[in-house]
Amino acid sequence: MSGTADVEKSPILDMMFDSGTLHLVRADVQARAIRAGFPDPRVEDMVLAVHELAANAVHHGAGAGRLRIWNVAGSLHAQVDDGALASGDPAAPAGHEDGAVGSWLATPGHGLWVVQQVADQLQVMSSAQGTRATVTFSPSAEASR
Repeated sequence: MSGTADVEKSPILDMMFDSGTLHLVRADVQARAIRAGFPDPRVEDMVLAVHELAANAVHHGAGAGRLRIWNVAGSLHAQVDDGALASGDPAAPAGHEDGAVGSWLATPGHGLWVVQQVADQLQVMSSAQGTRATVTFSPSAEASR
């Protein structure tokens, strides 16, 4: 995610998750999107997309992960990390985009396709340190399409 250092330091949500807490991911994403003034259909889109990314991190990645959400000029940016990236290790190297071998992206499925359909933007990077997926949502689905 790009942004100022102040934005990077102040997510509106920062939580660790695993298979037993995916329901909390959904509830917390819903609460933050509602608080940001998103209409119900966009709240549902965001909950669906972030849950799918978190579930991928759990089931195909490290078994746990970290979710952070920033409100940047009215748009919500959600970042899901697994592996060493989830710990916020600043030394973690930049990765390779889309489908790197050994990442949860290499597993076939429709989850990322669904995320691409509902999010304004999706960026995924993988490396030996883990996988990072960032999605962006504006309050209106038509804003960036």
